[in-house]
Amino acid sequence: MRKWLPLLAASLGTLILLIDVTIVNVALPDISADLETGLSGLQWVVDGYSLALAALLLVLGSLADRVGAKRTYLAGLAVFAVASLLCGIAGSATILVAARALQGVGGAAMFATTLSLLHATYTGRDRGTAFGIWGAVAGAATGLGVVLGGILTELLSWRWIFFVNLPIAVVAIAVTASVFPASPRRADRGIDVPGMLTFAAAATAVTYGVIRSGEYGWTDGRAVAALALGAVALAAFVLVELRGAAPMLPLSLLANRQFGATLFGASGQTFAAFASLPLVSLWLQQQLHLSPLRAGLAMLPMAAVAFMVSGAFGKALQDVSPKWTIGGGLVLLGLGTSLLTLIDAGSSWVAMVPGFVVIGIGTGINAPALVSVGMAAVPPQQGGTAAGAVNTARQLGLALGVAVLGTVFRGVSGDEQPLTLARFVDGMDAAFVVAGAVGIVFGLVAFGLFQRQQVAEITRRPAEVGA
Repeated sequence: MRKWLPLLAASLGTLILLIDVTIVNVALPDISADLETGLSGLQWVVDGYSLALAALLLVLGSLADRVGAKRTYLAGLAVFAVASLLCGIAGSATILVAARALQGVGGAAMFATTLSLLHATYTGRDRGTAFGIWGAVAGAATGLGVVLGGILTELLSWRWIFFVNLPIAVVAIAVTASVFPASPRRADRGIDVPGMLTFAAAATAVTYGVIRSGEYGWTDGRAVAALALGAVALAAFVLVELRGAAPMLPLSLLANRQFGATLFGASGQTFAAFASLPLVSLWLQQQLHLSPLRAGLAMLPMAAVAFMVSGAFGKALQDVSPKWTIGGGLVLLGLGTSLLTLIDAGSSWVAMVPGFVVIGIGTGINAPALVSVGMAAVPPQQGGTAAGAVNTARQLGLALGVAVLGTVFRGVSGDEQPLTLARFVDGMDAAFVVAGAVGIVFGLVAFGLFQRQQVAEITRRPAEVGA
């Protein structure tokens, strides 16, 4: 039993950091009422966490190499626990958003180190078992998040979706401190602080600009300034990464078409599949008047189907070309989200089920392939960077997706409060159309990129053989 305590410690951290991506969705209506915040504030409650994860994941992976994975993981757990407490006692939306961003800092440190800790602890068949269980925990977190969020919000309050992290984090810290040996440190590994700052500035400014534009119009001065700042920061990030001695994302990797296509697919996956869930939660509770628990259960089919598909077919799909698993999976995500437009003013929650089932199938096909294909596309010594980049792209796609879809929703439904059911559904359907289009278009582009990569490999092969 003691042999698997390191797996328990790594899985507990992974569970709470990934649950917190979705657990907040079901609680959004109660948060809105309690803290008196509107749609833009709720968007930041979701995006504050996702943006911090996206901005810091790669650089904290480098920090872990320098100071040790165990130390970084323990620090991440401690920061995550403190931030969860601050989230739970937040008295305003501003404080909650700031605490969510701090949660993202801790979550990034945890996410960047769990796999390396497991890799260093287990060997042979045990390593495969550990990675398999870790993957199952990561896959189940989405479904657990919506259900657990509903249970805690209904029986206690929305604040308990954050308080529940505290005992889990304490157990994870205690077990981690006692069972993992000290991790090796690479003092020569640099930390790309300029890259982190410019990337964070670009992602945050663009997200703020999109959300602000939805609230005040695209000609609003602050929105225009934020979008311009985002463009400048992005250009600065590119320059920093090209010239830096230890870039957190070596841009030369993007010259690899398969790796670039994987990053493209990862950002499209979360945009198409998950960015509309905050709107769905508001519809279920504010318009259909479902309880938080029933709303969470109504959204469960998507995660349940994804878990079953990846579990049943994950091993078989490893031998399938990524143009089908990533490209084809994205198209399925887009089609599933498009099916959600069947919801009208007279619909019940049952109208979501066909779309959620198709989204679940697409996610079950797509998600397991992303990290494995990304890591296989680069040299082994850059595998950690590749995995971090894929997860960064996922979180960035979610953050931008929430911002864009919220803006689309507000542009169609209007600013009158309270919204009528018909206007709410019109805005939600418009958001589904955009999310569905992103899934289909990104899927077709990824399919083409992977196809061209395979063709290029085939045309090179005779010359290589002759050599």
